[in-house]
Amino acid sequence: MFDNEEDDYKDGAFQEDLNKFEEMIQAGSSIFFDSDRLETMLDHFLMNNQFKNALACVNHGLYHFPANATFKIRKAQVLSAMGKLDEALNLLIEVEKLVVDDQEYLLTRASVHSQLRDAKSAIRYFERALKQSDGEEKDEIYLDLSMEYQAMNDLKSAIRILKEALDENPANETAVYELAFCYDQIGEVEHAIGCYESYIDINPYSFTTWYNLGNAYSKSENFEKAAWAYDYSIIVNDRFSSAYFNLGNTYVSLGKYRAAIDSFTKCIELDGEDAVTLDYIGEAHEQLEEYELALHYYKRSMDLAPELPDPWLGTGIVLDLMGRSAEGIHYIRKAAEMESGNADYWHVLAGCAIKLNFLDEAENALKRGLELQPDSDEILIDYAKLVALENANLAIELIEQNIQNQEDVGESRLLLIKLYWFSGRQSDALLLFKDLVFMHSTIAKKLFLHFEEAESIPQFIQLFELIQD
Repeated sequence: MFDNEEDDYKDGAFQEDLNKFEEMIQAGSSIFFDSDRLETMLDHFLMNNQFKNALACVNHGLYHFPANATFKIRKAQVLSAMGKLDEALNLLIEVEKLVVDDQEYLLTRASVHSQLRDAKSAIRYFERALKQSDGEEKDEIYLDLSMEYQAMNDLKSAIRILKEALDENPANETAVYELAFCYDQIGEVEHAIGCYESYIDINPYSFTTWYNLGNAYSKSENFEKAAWAYDYSIIVNDRFSSAYFNLGNTYVSLGKYRAAIDSFTKCIELDGEDAVTLDYIGEAHEQLEEYELALHYYKRSMDLAPELPDPWLGTGIVLDLMGRSAEGIHYIRKAAEMESGNADYWHVLAGCAIKLNFLDEAENALKRGLELQPDSDEILIDYAKLVALENANLAIELIEQNIQNQEDVGESRLLLIKLYWFSGRQSDALLLFKDLVFMHSTIAKKLFLHFEEAESIPQFIQLFELIQD
């Protein structure tokens, strides 16, 4: 909005004006400056956040040029920058009839309404400013306009406006990112990918665009493409640690744990040791069954950030895998306490407790996990199995109650079939399985994983044959 005209003063006149102005303020005197010089000083003060001097400058301008509407607009800009929005708006309303369709006025008015969270009014003035634009600033005005639609959560209108901005200037990188963000918010990740790819065609050396393209591919779970995009980001800027970090995560998703370790290690080389990155290296070593190395990195992570729960959990899991469950459960308990709202942590704790025959602790942990995540079929199955050791009917009741809350049909119904059968409710078991065969055959095919004895029961075999390829 403000033009920097300091370069016009090659003879040092601008600095001389500044010195004279500051001397005038200190002395409380009054020196005449022509309006152009005052506006240039005003731009300087605003761009350097010298709002007190900016206000003095614009007031000096209004004193000498009281009929100059431009100085009133500029004063509104100063007041806006100082957070005095109501004063700024009142001043703009006062001069509106004098300036009508002046673009600077319209943009200033729109900006003040935006800061006042009055998006509808801001949109109205940005649209009027667009009509007065000669084209050079049009894409930036479109960008401002789109932000108001986003503030109203009208993402479809924001997308329409951002497309117009890119029609004006396909190289407007901010508009590309905003458009991709809007598409991402409405779940159209493929369109976001298209935005980034189109911009890369214009500017193939934008490492941040390659990086964002990688993020979009990751979100769509196209991990091969994500790795490709992150690689290009690194080729353009081999010191961009965020790209190395996300590339490491992508390699983990692809099961390429050695490559993941290399990427995470590069992050540490660039940025120094970080607890999260060290934890991820530990997880990669854990997946490679290099347990001593996993413990080493988990410990380094805990030393840096003792409040981070993941390395505590990882340490407990690795110790459990190494046959040191009695030692590992202490770490898992600590992690569950730290991340008490995470159902998965309680599920892991229950699994370790069951190994150690700490059945009361396991039951409490599974109950807590199910409270946190009522639709978790895995937790429900483990909880019901544990309850069934003492009371099969109670386990049946538990599954029946919880499956009502599940959006998806899960494997807990297969365990329920088994419990029905051995509780003397064979007809209920067969009826439930028949329903799964005809309505949810993918689940029905897993019956023998939960009910091995069914392989020798003719009624189940006969129904099972209906879903065999």
